[in-house]
Amino acid sequence: MTWSLAFDLLGVFCFAISGSLLAVTRGYDLVGSVVLGSLTGLGGGVLRDLVLRITPTAFDRPAYMVPPLVAAALVFFMAPEVQRFPRTLLVFDAAGLGLFCTAGAVKALQFGMNPVAATLLGFTTAIGGGLLRDVCANRNPKLFDPRDIYALPALFGAGAMTALWHWGGGIGAQFLVALAVFAIRVLSLHFHWRIPLAAGERAQPRAS
Repeated sequence: MTWSLAFDLLGVFCFAISGSLLAVTRGYDLVGSVVLGSLTGLGGGVLRDLVLRITPTAFDRPAYMVPPLVAAALVFFMAPEVQRFPRTLLVFDAAGLGLFCTAGAVKALQFGMNPVAATLLGFTTAIGGGLLRDVCANRNPKLFDPRDIYALPALFGAGAMTALWHWGGGIGAQFLVALAVFAIRVLSLHFHWRIPLAAGERAQPRAS
């Protein structure tokens, strides 16, 4: 197993854990947990690969189906313990965000995409699964939550990874950028960082 594959599978697992945790809080059964975990763990990568016009890795390599199944089983059998720590979902989501924004950017670069496109595809890989998770669970997507910064760490990580890749950065750089994105995300949750809204605390929509 290569380091690149290991990073990818770890990202799938972390995002799948967050999806399965949300399924538990919503009262879904084991099947719902597997589906929501799979959407979260694999959705961003599938969107990226479709843009790259290649067969999605999740469908081409059966190994990618293992992390969502393991995640769903772990959460299902450890639900009482997990529910005592409500921020567990956010921590795993932060880990997946860091791993996927870097992995997505690297894969886009390997397929010849320019730096801007690679950054956007890394960003899409990171936020795609979480967006599908929240929509399917009938929850306001974290991406659009004005009390939270979700997109910025992913965009920063994808951009930083793209720059470092052009400067010769390898798997070590990918690990460091993923760690930085994770740290930024966790700190933003702890200190309640957010982006200022237009026109003060709340921008009122204009009447049409």
